[in-house]
Amino acid sequence: MSDTRIRKVLILGSGALKIGEAGEFDYSGSQALKALKEEGVSTVLINPNIATVQTSEGVADQIYFLPVTPYFVEKVIQREKPDGLLLSFGGQTALNCGVKLYETGILEKYSLQVLGTPVQSIIDTEDRERFVERLDEIDVKTIKSTAVSNLADAHQAAENLGYPIIVRAAYALGGLGSGFCNNATELEALASKAFNYSNQLLVEKSLKGWKEIEYEVVRDRYDNCITVCNMEN
Repeated sequence: MSDTRIRKVLILGSGALKIGEAGEFDYSGSQALKALKEEGVSTVLINPNIATVQTSEGVADQIYFLPVTPYFVEKVIQREKPDGLLLSFGGQTALNCGVKLYETGILEKYSLQVLGTPVQSIIDTEDRERFVERLDEIDVKTIKSTAVSNLADAHQAAENLGYPIIVRAAYALGGLGSGFCNNATELEALASKAFNYSNQLLVEKSLKGWKEIEYEVVRDRYDNCITVCNMEN
């Protein structure tokens, strides 16, 4: 690593396997730990799941089998005093935890630097309404949509947009809490469940029948960009 001030890094691990937090995070996290070790950086891992590659002997220098929550993460920060924090290898749980640490001032309190994607960028992409606003700012067109925080507003948004619609939950990977609705009854059932996972939903006009072309692009701070994969749905 070029920044010699970063000598110890805390990684929030993948935890239990579930929607939005599957084996790919265990694999990517273990690769990150390997890369850090090759650079001579000391690593600390928080992961409550013992049945992962990440938690195998010799992968991380220190492992804490603790829940990935702000309370326990702060305790580890107090003890280990890491220089950097990686949030991108633990799925939605790690992202949500990182946002809470940022919003409550814990990261600032311990002068802990988030490596990789900045927390504000995580917030801007996870919050559906903010994401649409940021895309509008750079003139990227999006489908008509409305962000809502309760059932009444969800029904009103659906009426304004017209059925069919698609409902997407904020702060949720892997499509958790999302789905298509053809009428108010389906919306009531889906939105009621989705609000158990998230306090915000995006109601948007359905694109069912369209083809989706997806590109996964990685870009670094020097504006180098590579397409790592593409697919058609």
